[in-house]
Amino acid sequence: MMSLMVHLKTVAHLRGKGDRIAKVTFRGLPFFSRVAENCEEVANFNEMFRWPIASRLDGNEMLEIQIYNYSKVFSNRLVGTFCMVLQKVAEEGHLELTDTLIDDNNTSIKTSVMIEIKYQPMDGTVGVWSDGEFLDVPDDRDGMFAFETDSLLSGQSHGSGPSPGRSLQGSIPTFRKAGKGVFSAMKLGKIKSSRDDHRKAGADEPAILDMEDLDKKAMRLAGTLDPDTISLASVTAVTTNVSNKRSKPDIKMEPSSGRPVDYQISITVIEARQLIGLNMDPVVCVEIGDDKKYTSMKESTNCPYYNEYFVFDFHVPPHVMFDKIIKLSVIHSKNLLRSGTLVGNFKMDVGTVYSQPEHQFYHKWASLSDPDDITAGCKGYIKCDIAVVGKGDNIKTPHKANETDEDDIEGNLLLPEGIPAERQWARFYVKIYRAEGLPKMNTSIMANVKKAFIGENRDLVDPYVQVQFAGQKGKTSVQKSSYEPIWNEQIIFTELFPPLCKRMKVQIRDSDKVNDVAIGTHFIDLRKISNDGDKGFLPTFGPAWANMYGSTRQYTLMDEHQDLNEGLGEGVSFRARLLLSIAVEILDTTSPEIISSTEVQVETVSNISESATGKMDEFFLFGSFLEATMIDRKIGDKPISFEITIGNYGNQIDGVSKPSSGKKKKKDGDEEEENELIQNSSEDEADEDADLVSVSTTPLMKPVITDRNYFHLPYFEKKPCVYIKSWWQDQRRRLYNSNMMDKIADKLEEGLNDVQEIIKTEKAFPERRLRGVLEELSVGCSRFVTLANKDVNQAGRTKLDRERLKSCMREMDSMAQQAKQIRTQVKKNTVRDKLKLVQNFLQKLRFLADEPQHSIPDVFVWMMTNNKRIAYARIPSKDILYSIVDEETGKDCCKVKAVFLKLPGKKGFGPAGWTVQAKLELYLWLGLNKQRKDFLNGLPNGFEEIKAVKTGPGLHAVPPVCLIYGTKQVFQLRAHMYQARSLFAADSSGLSDPFARVFFSTHSQVTEVLSETLCPTWDQLLVFDDVELFGEASELRDDPPIIVVEIYDQDTVGKAEFIGRTFAKPNIKMCDEHYGPPRFPPQLEYYQVYRGNCTAGELLAAFELLQIGQGGKADLPPLEGPTDSEHGPILPVPLGIRPVLSRYRIEVLFWGLRDLKRINLAQVDRPRVDIECAGKGVQSALIQNYKKNPNFSTLVKWFEVDLPENELLHPPLNIRVVDCRAFGRYILVGSHAVSSLRRFIYSTPDKTSNNWATAAKLMNGYMVLTNGGSQPRSSPSLSSRTFSRPAGDVMVSVDSDPSIRKMDTVVKLDATSDAVVKVDMTDDDGDKDKKKKKKKKKGGAEEEEETDERMLDWWSKYFASIETLKEMLRAQEAAQAEAEEREDLEIAAEAAGSKTKEKSKEKKGFKDKKKAQAVEGAEKKPVKAKVDELVVYNKELESEYGNFEDWLHTFNLYRGKAGDDDDHALDDDRIVGRFKGSLCMYKLPLSEEITREAGFDPTMGMFQNIPHNDPINVLVRVYVVRATDLHPADINGKADPYIVIKLGKSEVKDKENYISKQLNPVFGKSFDIEATFPMESMLTVSVYDWDLVGTDDLIGETKIDLENRFYSKYRATCGISSNYSVHGYNVWRDPMKPTQILAKLCKDGKIDGPHYGPGGKVKVASRIFTGPTEIEDENGLKKQTEEHLALTVLNHWEEIPRVGCKLVPEHVETRPLLNADKPGIEQGRIEMWVDMFPMDMPAPGPAIEIAPRKPKRYELRVIIWNTDEVILEDDDYFTGEKSSDIFVRGWLKGQQEDKQDTDVHYHSLTGEGNFNWRFVFPFEYLMAEEKIVISKKESMFSWDETEYKIPPRLTLQVWDADHFSADDFLGAIELDLNRFPRGAKTAKQCSLNMIRNEQDLPTISIFKQKRVKGWWPFVARDENDEMELTGKVEAELHLVTAEEAEKSPVGLGRNEPDPLEKPNRPDTTFLWFLSPLKAIRYLVCNRYKWLIIKIVVVLLLLIMLGLFLYSMPGYLVKKLLGA
Repeated sequence: MMSLMVHLKTVAHLRGKGDRIAKVTFRGLPFFSRVAENCEEVANFNEMFRWPIASRLDGNEMLEIQIYNYSKVFSNRLVGTFCMVLQKVAEEGHLELTDTLIDDNNTSIKTSVMIEIKYQPMDGTVGVWSDGEFLDVPDDRDGMFAFETDSLLSGQSHGSGPSPGRSLQGSIPTFRKAGKGVFSAMKLGKIKSSRDDHRKAGADEPAILDMEDLDKKAMRLAGTLDPDTISLASVTAVTTNVSNKRSKPDIKMEPSSGRPVDYQISITVIEARQLIGLNMDPVVCVEIGDDKKYTSMKESTNCPYYNEYFVFDFHVPPHVMFDKIIKLSVIHSKNLLRSGTLVGNFKMDVGTVYSQPEHQFYHKWASLSDPDDITAGCKGYIKCDIAVVGKGDNIKTPHKANETDEDDIEGNLLLPEGIPAERQWARFYVKIYRAEGLPKMNTSIMANVKKAFIGENRDLVDPYVQVQFAGQKGKTSVQKSSYEPIWNEQIIFTELFPPLCKRMKVQIRDSDKVNDVAIGTHFIDLRKISNDGDKGFLPTFGPAWANMYGSTRQYTLMDEHQDLNEGLGEGVSFRARLLLSIAVEILDTTSPEIISSTEVQVETVSNISESATGKMDEFFLFGSFLEATMIDRKIGDKPISFEITIGNYGNQIDGVSKPSSGKKKKKDGDEEEENELIQNSSEDEADEDADLVSVSTTPLMKPVITDRNYFHLPYFEKKPCVYIKSWWQDQRRRLYNSNMMDKIADKLEEGLNDVQEIIKTEKAFPERRLRGVLEELSVGCSRFVTLANKDVNQAGRTKLDRERLKSCMREMDSMAQQAKQIRTQVKKNTVRDKLKLVQNFLQKLRFLADEPQHSIPDVFVWMMTNNKRIAYARIPSKDILYSIVDEETGKDCCKVKAVFLKLPGKKGFGPAGWTVQAKLELYLWLGLNKQRKDFLNGLPNGFEEIKAVKTGPGLHAVPPVCLIYGTKQVFQLRAHMYQARSLFAADSSGLSDPFARVFFSTHSQVTEVLSETLCPTWDQLLVFDDVELFGEASELRDDPPIIVVEIYDQDTVGKAEFIGRTFAKPNIKMCDEHYGPPRFPPQLEYYQVYRGNCTAGELLAAFELLQIGQGGKADLPPLEGPTDSEHGPILPVPLGIRPVLSRYRIEVLFWGLRDLKRINLAQVDRPRVDIECAGKGVQSALIQNYKKNPNFSTLVKWFEVDLPENELLHPPLNIRVVDCRAFGRYILVGSHAVSSLRRFIYSTPDKTSNNWATAAKLMNGYMVLTNGGSQPRSSPSLSSRTFSRPAGDVMVSVDSDPSIRKMDTVVKLDATSDAVVKVDMTDDDGDKDKKKKKKKKKGGAEEEEETDERMLDWWSKYFASIETLKEMLRAQEAAQAEAEEREDLEIAAEAAGSKTKEKSKEKKGFKDKKKAQAVEGAEKKPVKAKVDELVVYNKELESEYGNFEDWLHTFNLYRGKAGDDDDHALDDDRIVGRFKGSLCMYKLPLSEEITREAGFDPTMGMFQNIPHNDPINVLVRVYVVRATDLHPADINGKADPYIVIKLGKSEVKDKENYISKQLNPVFGKSFDIEATFPMESMLTVSVYDWDLVGTDDLIGETKIDLENRFYSKYRATCGISSNYSVHGYNVWRDPMKPTQILAKLCKDGKIDGPHYGPGGKVKVASRIFTGPTEIEDENGLKKQTEEHLALTVLNHWEEIPRVGCKLVPEHVETRPLLNADKPGIEQGRIEMWVDMFPMDMPAPGPAIEIAPRKPKRYELRVIIWNTDEVILEDDDYFTGEKSSDIFVRGWLKGQQEDKQDTDVHYHSLTGEGNFNWRFVFPFEYLMAEEKIVISKKESMFSWDETEYKIPPRLTLQVWDADHFSADDFLGAIELDLNRFPRGAKTAKQCSLNMIRNEQDLPTISIFKQKRVKGWWPFVARDENDEMELTGKVEAELHLVTAEEAEKSPVGLGRNEPDPLEKPNRPDTTFLWFLSPLKAIRYLVCNRYKWLIIKIVVVLLLLIMLGLFLYSMPGYLVKKLLGA
């Protein structure tokens, strides 16, 4: 027998005096020494610890000894640790040593430990567990109990149920040991063997409890607990693990995936740039899934501007949506006949967009690549916006103003953060090897037919595998007729890496003549099989088996659950498993032999060895059914059995027919391996195993009635068992690691819930609990790091296993460091921020824990009747997997778990999915067969095993088929059902008639039905007598079964309707325990009620379970009232449990009712409001005639009521509206339940504090200070203009002449510092400002003259304000980035792991960029000219000002059943009206001083100073500025919008002014409507789509409640502008001047003032403001005025003590447009504002003019003087010379049809061309938006012209003219008239750099310069996409306005007027065939003169030579002959 023994002798050199305890750990099993009491220097332990071990001692293993100072009250404090590697021990077997300990920081301390270690190896043995092990441990423990707890071991009984007032985790010491509580062990005087101690250790780590206040503990011990400390931790209450034998039930029932939801994807294609290709006609195609939409075609340009908006609507389940691919492609020259050629495309899945912040990409550039040629680089860029909106998401669009282009393409690529800009091509190899266990996919009849013909029985399935990835599909070949097909093929995808598609879908399909069906689907998430960090790895997977789940396996022609096989919803049965692997290789696109296409390829691969996926091993699964209750009555009373399956093992009905030996048929003679397995095990085991037949179903049994809804099975003392043997690859390590992480995560989640609970219930010290949680986390993570690194060289480990292990270890290590680090930073004020950080840890843990490579398939439990499968539960195999090491065991292994069965597939959606089909108490154990001996350990004790009848030796090892419990305990359960609140509305009246049904074991009882309420107070005690529970008393005490409470709605006819359910655990009292504090009487707790996945209310109740001893019920605490429960009255909840009440008065302000809908077709005429709370209430006065006046005559009433002292227990207050009909009938109109009264509790104002209405809101320690008057209110998140200052410290002085605008000063304040910022900007003389007004030189542009006041209009103001808003947002972003960065650095500083540093560097890069952008934004902008501004809110005004509910609240009245959609998002349909009023509650008696105040009106109670509610006439003026991003309403993807305004009965339709084909129309209109409040107070502004035929469609509408705005103290009637002027564009709009408004505010607020003093000062209350005192009228005369001063005060009204609040400024609000047909999804947004003027006041002036600016007419005159260095295209016929026939073409962008050409300069031989040609382009231009406006008909069929706005860009192209073929394009340049580089002075200086470095060069604007002349380069792209210079042009641009153009007209070309002279062209340009002689002469004379001379000379020479040769012989002869 192998074992390791450690003898711990003494620990010496300890400091101080105290109790010491030692913890010795080996292989994850800790032992504890006894406590050495009161020792000083030396602690004598002298104890032996022994570990029996199964595998040899490895030299690298560690032994760890930790010494603690033991404390009864505090947590044990670690003195030091001793760790040693057991290498020497492994070699020598024996070792004695003394060594020092080390402390936390790894430094050694004096304390030393003396130990002796022995190791007995046993040679020649294998690690097989034998039975005797762990039992014969020598017990040298002195009977002392060993436990580790950092908690309180004192008066509170240990291991008890939930302690009062605390969620469990905190209050119960959690012992790391098995089943029975410590308490019982001590009590019974049992000595537990260490075997018990460790083999079954529960899943609980020690609860580290340094969080709880000591005095609180002391209090608890004393038993004086505050009776109302309630924990809302209902979920934790049930689910916290008190004991070790039961595991948590899952509270949410319904599968959420698979249910279709609405999505809207909107894509704006703005423009494309740098498209590769010459002179193309590009179209952009947007494709999502199978939907395609196209933009219009832009001609001959490679930087087209589209600005087209597309919307796609989908109704699909979320993950189907997120897997769809968005594909943007650019197609060249597409038309009706040809499909065009693809330039390039870009792909991304919808999920990537959805996971972006705000679910959108805004103004980003998508880079295009060519799928057919991966060697080519980027093919161009498309700039677009993509947004994905699910229901209830609202998209915040960054504000669209004049879009100054984000020209930095590289910096704004359409990629998620963290993905490199240059993506490379990669190959994804998906290797498909083989599959097993496929189901039949054909009917048996067919099989018989086939058998008759062919004569052999074939497998009934023809499988192939299909893989989908990034919008491409690949298929393997089909393997005919095979349940175990072998493919050995690989599918290769070529895709950019990293891919923007998250999941790969692998599907096994059955090939069929008619249609192929899916057999099973598996998704592989690429994020889980790769890691993008610096130490990351490319995606890799397997070879590993993927398990596929889907519908049940029996084959039917129409499978109702076919969707499950497609991967929708949770599979209900095992379908098959597939062996596959994935690898990725990054391609080197430069290598020559690369295949350049991205087509999917399929190749064969070699076979893979059997062992590659791990060694086959035999697993054993045991299950025992302890209870089966709550079986749905619908199932009928036929006998029921349960079946458990794992893979196909245990599947009796529809598993695949296999030999029945229970063994799997092996391929290629694997049997030998099997037999070895058997022989290795000990002899007797081999014997009995050989024919151990699995039992996978329980015997049939008839159900017994529980109550009206449910049956139960009578499993009383007999508990049936099942067991299955199965063979799988042994890949437990994967599951173990996953389990460890899951447990850390569960513990973390529980801790976080606690912390949130503490914060929510406002208990003390949440930060301590959070520190505890972080401590646990860091301990858990470090523990993972030590444990996970085992079995690393096990067979079948894949690359992914190794890499994942590495990255998990790194992550966990850094998480442990960070947790320690954050723990030190948790302070009271940082709890919330740190909580958020820690929640990220939780997500990360959950992500890491999900193991992508499966091993053992999940276990399914099916309930069967009649051989049909009815309901199922799916249990992940990792949850029940057993391991020797505690942390690795699954969370439900060896535990009893409450399992709820549900209906399969779609049947489980909706109401059917909420009813429980059956509730099982199930015990499961899964592990290796050789570790089987402990499989019964976790069961409740007290049973005998009944085996299957069998003879033969070794009987003891056969698993039992049934357990019989001899011991049973009798209990009485008391359920104290106090009340429920916020229940789900189940009736059409909008209320419910709720009753609760409580189930415990096989019993159930019902509370009474309370009619018509959503907040029933049952106040009822249900007593369950004689509840029998089986097992030992001590265990039951720790581990009671759970109680299920279901709440129903009683209906007069038919069945009661289900509202929701919750779980609870009772407090248990054994018969020998005292009934008294701290545990009894139990506390009421809130339990969250769930309906499917949604919450459906809360239940306030308490449960106690009291054991009935020998003395019977007499011994129990007495019940008050009659105990005759048969017919006696209802028992109330007893006194000690019900809450303590005190007297409150509730005052109600009744204002009025609005928008009441018809009830039963009759209109509501005489409504009344009834208010009720806790049985008391008050009724409003009756409204006599609702139509005439819907307000109440009596405003305030009150009632007194007894409410619990604890605010958390306050019952809801119900508001009901009834209509009084004739003959005393009342009809309920609607109701509203105010669930929390806390916001209406009145607290007396603190007289001493100078309360500021707005304190400085610090954002991460930053504060944006705004400068003086002209500044708009700071950005929305900063909510108001704020100055940080201690009360009364600063005199605010606002600049006297607020004409200078600075960028917002961002003053950096540490959140901790108390810096006071003094803002002093008095500039008495205006001269300084004049100087400052000069513009900074921007890029060399001349200084601009003063802005002309006459030029400015309302739009100037609007655009200036939008710029400011953008600047704000930028500054904010920068501030946030900096703050985040600070935090990152803090964390990184201590967690000095290199990784975190790297990360923060990366992040920093990104943030720096953001900051730089902001700063750059600040520098680039010149100091703006002074323009008065308004505030542009990018949301509704209501959200900025709390819905204007400062004193008047609006309560929606509901009627009708609640929708069962998630989160009841559709409650709008149930609203039948609104009640306006308010509440105020306070404890009686109220202090005197309030009522004594001057002017106190007793009839109004607390509602003083409230205006009267008589009808009032108001002039409402609605200004509509523009709408953006409207949802297209016509087929062409556009809309023709116009405005409709409704208020009461009046309606204004602006139909004739519709705007044609626009999705971003500018309306610029104001509408006046007269209205009478309160009858007409709801304003509806709608945008309709105009249609030529048929009715107009509503695009969207927005509703504004004018009444709340009108009466609000924020004064939302007419916004207060930042400056006062009496004329011009900023004229004062309000009929009351600032002085009058201020006087009225002071009077209403009863404050002193205003007192105007000399020197421009005004005093209001105790504050002094300064400001200018002069004003100019139209004629420029100055007058004295106090208006500026008054306005200054109004703009700072929030600083006035007591009454101050922020007044609504002059503003434009942006409201979403909604459409009832598409609930919850924005259909666009509208920018507008509303002014209201009471008619009894002086009339306001005329409305401001906000009509859209008319574009100004301009004429651009372009003179093309010359060209130079144009490349030469043509070859001369005769001479072969290069030449070009040059002409220049030009057009103003967007007007290609108006293009103009120069004449042709023929036959240029040098590339020089002379033209002197003038182009004239008239155009209309909008200065403010920098856009050209074009109106033209879209097509010949269009009804009217459409207006387009495009950027002003001049395109000049140079061409080569050809006579017979098409002209050749040579090059082009495009100049943005607002920003283009200055032309070069000479042709020499003109180069490519002018275009390449456009960003760096100074630019000019033709609109400022008016006239420009210079040389510009022409460029084109060559074959390698490189820019090349193809010519230069000398041009002159001259811009004139239309008026100037009329005065001095010019001619086109060289025509009159003002003609240009003819160019002086050289003669070659004449054509030779027109005047041949001239041409020849030219050729002869000029070009070839020298050539001809040379030829002549040569000819002469040749002639001479010839003559010489000719005459030579003759002469020679003559000479010789001497003639």
